[in-house]
Amino acid sequence: MEELKQIQKFDLSKESKSLLGGFYSELITIDGKADLTSQTYCFSVEIFLFYLEENNINVKDATIKDIILFFVSRQNFGVQSLTISKDISALRSFGNYLVRMGIWQENIALDLDKPKNVHNIPKVLDVEQVDLLLGSIDTSTPLGIRDRSLYEMIYSCGLRISEVSNLLLSNVHFEENIILVNGKGSKERIVPFGQVAEFWLKKWLEVRPSIVLNKNVPTVYVNYKGEQYSRKGIWKRFQELEALSGVEAKVHTLRHSFATHLLAGGADLRTVQELLGHSDLATTQIYTHVDETMLHAFHNEFMEQCVLKNAEEWK
Repeated sequence: MEELKQIQKFDLSKESKSLLGGFYSELITIDGKADLTSQTYCFSVEIFLFYLEENNINVKDATIKDIILFFVSRQNFGVQSLTISKDISALRSFGNYLVRMGIWQENIALDLDKPKNVHNIPKVLDVEQVDLLLGSIDTSTPLGIRDRSLYEMIYSCGLRISEVSNLLLSNVHFEENIILVNGKGSKERIVPFGQVAEFWLKKWLEVRPSIVLNKNVPTVYVNYKGEQYSRKGIWKRFQELEALSGVEAKVHTLRHSFATHLLAGGADLRTVQELLGHSDLATTQIYTHVDETMLHAFHNEFMEQCVLKNAEEWK
């Protein structure tokens, strides 16, 4: 329950907090959801419960109209369709919980239709931009070496921010240059890492003891206190690097770039799917559109240069 308390953002009533806590416990123990998924669901439900309280609606009296108006308010607030889809999944699951608790007679949230998925082409960096971003890190200090190693690992292996935060020392194997990654839904996958990532990882492990001291910390990456490097800490540090390098990106952009560069280099879609840990091949296919977009952009630039060159010759 301590993990749940850490993500609560709203001042809910005692009744709502109790419902949220019970829902979280059921997601973990009965539904077998991963902790990160459970927290995401609970955060969506927490927003919904706060909306009901703000409008003086008791959860047991909530109607489908109330739920629809809730999502209208979310859309008016600028929430994207992908997040709305996640919220609907959370409310459907919460509705099942309320039915089992006898609070709802039926799960009215099942009547909600998810918005059609609009696959926005993710932003990616070219190799030069990745080099510029990672090259901006000051590696003259142990924490600088840590940062270079961490973001090289994300790019080299296409890791999610939670995966690199939770990466264990025991899951790094230098003999084969592979790591064992604990991904979404507690699914494990084996991912190889390249020579550059290996170089910086070894340098980090050499200086890591000076940060950890006598603590027994199982994760590869730690903060300045010698404790596990949190997702929030990794995200905040990346924002500093973004400002320093002038390269506009997010941590997840490195994962997008990894996938796109693999496909551009000739890797097949199934291999990229396995390396990214996608359960659905359709999720990986978005990177083929990214590759096509980059190819078209390159082609247009090339044609423009040809036209300008020919124009100069005709002068």
